[in-house]
Amino acid sequence: MAFTPKYPKGATPLTRDELAGLIPNYISTQGELNSLERTNILAAQKWASKKPSSDILSVGFVYNLHAKMFDQVWKWAGSPRTSDKNIGVPWSQITTALPTLLKNVETWISGSVYSWDEIGARFHHRLVEIHVFPNGNGRHARIVTDLLLEKNGQIPFSWGENQGPLPLEEEGATRTEYIEALREADLKKFARLVRFVRS
Repeated sequence: MAFTPKYPKGATPLTRDELAGLIPNYISTQGELNSLERTNILAAQKWASKKPSSDILSVGFVYNLHAKMFDQVWKWAGSPRTSDKNIGVPWSQITTALPTLLKNVETWISGSVYSWDEIGARFHHRLVEIHVFPNGNGRHARIVTDLLLEKNGQIPFSWGENQGPLPLEEEGATRTEYIEALREADLKKFARLVRFVRS
C-alpha cells in the first residue's frame, strides 16, 4: 500500500508526482518519515554550520541546504517546485523572487534598516511566502534564518519553543500561533511574528 502523508495545519500537500519522489521504499507511516527527515536535517545543520557567513545569502546556498536536508528522503531535494501550491508565488516567479529577497536582506543589514530580530522575521516570512520547494519550506526557512543570525553574532530564534510541549512541526497551539503570525505578516504586520520567534 502506498504511503499517504498526514499534513499539519498550514503544510503544503505534495502532488502525486512529488510523492513518487520518496526515496526509501520501506516508509509506511508518518512517524517513520518524520524520523528519517529529522536525521537528514541534523546532518544538514552540521554541514551548514561550517559554511562562512558570506554563503548564507546566496541562491546556491539556499538550494544546497535544502538538498542536504532532504537528499536521503526525496529525489526532488534542492530543486525548486514546478507546480503552484496553496501558498507561494507562482512557481515561474521563484527564480526572480528568491534573488530579490536575498539582495533586500543584504540591504537591510548593511543599512541597519531594521533590528536584527525584525530582519530575521521578515527574511523568514518572505522565504516561506516564496515557497521555493515542493515541501519542507518552513523547516528550511527556520534553519536559514537561524544561520543568518548566528553567523552575524546574533542569538538564533527560539521559534515558540517556550509556548508549549509540542514541536512546531506538530499540530497544536504553538503551530497555530506561528501560522497566524505568518498570516499577519502577509499583510505587512510583523509585530506578532517578531514576538513569536523569541517566545
